[in-house]
Parts: sequence; structure tokens; C-alpha cells
Amino acid sequence: MPLEYQVFTRPVGTWCNLDCAYCYALPHAAGARMREEVLEAAIRQQIDCAPGPVIPFAWHGGEPTLYGLDGFRRIVALQRKHCPPGLQVQNGIQTNGLLLDEAWCSFLAHEGFRVGLSLDGPARFHDLFRVAPGGGGTHALVLAAHERLKRHGVPVEALAVIHSGNARFPVEVYDFFVDAGFGALTFLPLVEPVPAGGVSDRSVQAEEWGEFLSVVFDRWLERDIGRVRVQLFEEAARVAFGLGHTLCVLRPECNVPVIDAGGDVYSCDHFVRPDCRLGNILETPLGELISGKRQRRFGRAKTETLPTECRRCPVLDMCGGGCPKNRIGPPGGGPGPDALCAGHRRFFTHCRPFVDALTLLA
Repeated sequence: MPLEYQVFTRPVGTWCNLDCAYCYALPHAAGARMREEVLEAAIRQQIDCAPGPVIPFAWHGGEPTLYGLDGFRRIVALQRKHCPPGLQVQNGIQTNGLLLDEAWCSFLAHEGFRVGLSLDGPARFHDLFRVAPGGGGTHALVLAAHERLKRHGVPVEALAVIHSGNARFPVEVYDFFVDAGFGALTFLPLVEPVPAGGVSDRSVQAEEWGEFLSVVFDRWLERDIGRVRVQLFEEAARVAFGLGHTLCVLRPECNVPVIDAGGDVYSCDHFVRPDCRLGNILETPLGELISGKRQRRFGRAKTETLPTECRRCPVLDMCGGGCPKNRIGPPGGGPGPDALCAGHRRFFTHCRPFVDALTLLA
């Protein structure tokens, strides 16, 4: 049956070669490697579920390059084995870049991979939290990987976590990426709930998030529109043309399940827990798992449980209520709105005139 979901595949589970302070997977991290039978089932079943002629694969982690270059050569071989004539596989990999030597970059270029490279801006921000086991910054290593990827012509998108350290420096962070030659940027807000309620000191505050995006938007609009792609700005523009969002946190339903190294399928990469386990692809086909009642119920819950203030919000059509993992209510109470609600409202209100102007051209 056609697949209406993006699927993350974690060939080594949450296993990673970094010790990032803010990693949401670390409490569950364990060494794991996807067995051949699971890998082939994951590839074949994703191809079977593809909704169109382009079949997207998103290799995620942990750190997926720990599966090894030979492992990824095997991935490509299996994709060729199972991909019917007339269809095309498109691979994307999210990585910290530390293992991307010349051989890796040559492979990624030859096989047409797109790379999402985790980098939090200048060294003084990146090295606050993205450190090697035992300590030690990784900024220089990631930049070196980026240079190698550029030399090989691999399309690269920067994946920048916005946290308490860099949120108050939007121009410095944005200009760093542009000056380093990144043509595509995704900003990922850090929201870490704490048991006492609220979020951690590392987290970006809602007001900071809204200000960061608004300042960067103005700078992008002034000098880089059409030259640099910023994911959230492109998503805002989609509203002007009557297009649905492609970014999961802005959509009315959650739709990014994950296949773990052992073949277990979970409703979302941020909800890898027993109550959100849908089943295993060696026992039940992927298409049945992600189109079944449990996953549909999980997806609809995002809108069905929206707080009243969200339903009345003038930018709901643009923010979609945010991400359910960020709905942090008071201790003992029900879930509240997205912890970044005020920031979403600030940014989407700020860019609305631009979106409205685009609407007149649509």
C-alpha cells in the first residue's frame, strides 16, 4: 500500500561516537547493528510502501556512519536489488561528520546521497555541548568533513541545534553558516523537559527562539533569499501557495515513524518507548504497522489534544501546534501548549507580511 510517511531508519540504533550533552537518545543508547535480514526487510518494505516514483530513505541514529562504509555499500546494493524499474531511490543521511574521510565522501557523491551535517555554529557555541567522549571539542573535525563533502560535490544541509548558548547571537550564527558555504540550513530548537516542570538551562527559551528566527529571517530576506535555503522559511512560504507543510512539527498530524536496529517500529523518533512500539518488520509488514489504527491514533492526537489557546491562535495554520514532545504542562497537570509557543507566534507573525505578499503572486 502507498506510504504517506517519512521513515527514519537507524542502522545502529542510538549508538554514537559523540557524547553530546543534550542528546535525547543517550539515556537509551546501546551498541547495536542491524542484521542483514532486518536491513533487507527494511529496504524492501520501504520500497513496497513508496507512494511515488522517488523512494526516500533517511538514515538516522545515533551516528549512522558507525554502520561502516561496507555496510552502506550493502545498503545501496540491496536498494538496487529490490527497486523496480521506473522508480528511483533517494538517500539522505544525518551525521556528525567525524567518520567522513575521503573514501566516505567519494561514496556519498557517487551514490547521490544528501547529507545533513550536525553543526551548531561557530566553535564557541558548537563545542559547548557537542563533545567527544571524555570531553574535547569537535568543531574543527566537523568543518573538515564539510570541506571534504564540498570538494566531492555532495549536497550538504547544516543541522544546527539552537540552545541557550547560541540563541542570543542570531547574526553571528547565521553569518557563520553562510560564510562557510552552506546553502541549506535547518535550525532545531533544544527543548529539554525537567522533572520539576519547565525546561533545562540548556534549552532555548520561547522568546529567544522567536527573536532568533525573526532576526535571521530579516537578514536572509535582505541578502540571501534565493541563494540560501532555510527550512523553516521555506515552510512558511508554502502557506502562501496553499501547500501543506513537509516538516513534521508543523503538520496537523505526526508522521515520522522510525525503524530501529532490531526491526522494531516506533511511532516517532522522539517516542521510542514501549507504549509507542508498533511492532517489528520481521513479524508484520511495515505498511501495516504505519497505516494501522495505533499509528493513525498517534498521528491524530497532535490536533485532537491541542489546548484551547492553540485552537484560537492566528498562526495555527503556520505552526500546526508545534511538536507534541514539547507540550510540557505543569507538574500533575495535563499537557500544555508547545513550550516554544510564544516563539512560534512571534516568528510566524513577523514573517506573515512576506507570506501575504507571496499569496498575491501565487
